[in-house]
Amino acid sequence: MANILLIEDESAIRRVLGKILTEENKDYVVTEAVDGLEGIELIRDNDYDLVLCDIKMPKMDGVEVLEAMKKIKPEIPIVMISGHGDLDTAVNTMRLGAFDYISKPPDLNRLLNTVRNALDKNSLVVENKRLKKKVSKNYEMIGESELIVIIKNIIEKVAPTDARVLITGHNGTGKELVAHWLHEKSDRSKGPFIEVNCAAIPSELIESELFGHVKGSFTGANKDRAGKFEAANGGTIFLDEIGDMSSKAQAKVLRALQENKIQRVGSDRDIKVDVRILAATNKNLKQEIEDKKFREDLYHRLAVILIHVPSLNDRRDDIPLLINYFAEKIAKEQGNAGKKFEGKALKLLQEYDWTGNIRELRNVVERLIILGGEQISEKDVKLFGSK
Repeated sequence: MANILLIEDESAIRRVLGKILTEENKDYVVTEAVDGLEGIELIRDNDYDLVLCDIKMPKMDGVEVLEAMKKIKPEIPIVMISGHGDLDTAVNTMRLGAFDYISKPPDLNRLLNTVRNALDKNSLVVENKRLKKKVSKNYEMIGESELIVIIKNIIEKVAPTDARVLITGHNGTGKELVAHWLHEKSDRSKGPFIEVNCAAIPSELIESELFGHVKGSFTGANKDRAGKFEAANGGTIFLDEIGDMSSKAQAKVLRALQENKIQRVGSDRDIKVDVRILAATNKNLKQEIEDKKFREDLYHRLAVILIHVPSLNDRRDDIPLLINYFAEKIAKEQGNAGKKFEGKALKLLQEYDWTGNIRELRNVVERLIILGGEQISEKDVKLFGSK
């Protein structure tokens, strides 16, 4: 179903265009407006997939409609309808954001192709927004405790900048969530977000993984290969567990930070990259520096902004919120009706020693939902909630 608004003061043109569109596709629903003022009111109160708008109209002309619409519903594509003398104006409206224009009397193929193209573009925009919303939901930061509110406030201030951020905290606290939110709230959100777990990659391969390699640079390098830094160009690279990175790779990362350039393994050619670097670690990097395991100059380059993610034991007030969030999420994933946790069950879980942090909490919630009763009771927690 595609909802199309037709703004045209000539009744004969309205009738012809409406007939052409509805006969072309039974899923086209056409609403008519007799002038620009009525059209803007309809746009303000309804959701349309496409607007067709005449340029010369009384009360409010098409250019004024376009400018007003871009302020209230900028995502809706608008196609201008131009008379013979309006061609220059029609071309100018495209500079102002119109999708396209068609001339009077409308050529049938031109009209239908333009409508189809505009609707296709709109459906892509809607789908991208849906996916964006879905991604944001997956990486939502749950919590209202003082420590979490402080982190959210820092993210709001830091995300729009290109400042490098070092995220610290124990395993399972949600350091990757902070990185995702920094990216999604930044101007780079339309670019790639590339995540690299430095602890999971063997030290002899980490340089190739990050910077790529050229054919023949080492055994098994059968062809040229781009690395993660190139893949992240225009976006963000998240170096998780950076404390486990080899000293040689650290030196190359430092150069990338200083010069915005990298070299593939086995090559002496510089490749310019535009990448924001976020890093995370569960290690005490200052101690690692003292032990000569981490470069101090790299630390100071990375730690422009420091964000420490607290352990779950330090934010116990958030535990009921997290439990309800996970319960709802797990129920949706499994296609089951959601289960509620009784007050005593929540209180008991709040008192646990969560050494595995949020990751451990989620596992316990999932186990209780699978094995517990219709309502998760204190008894269920004692029976099935053991860690």
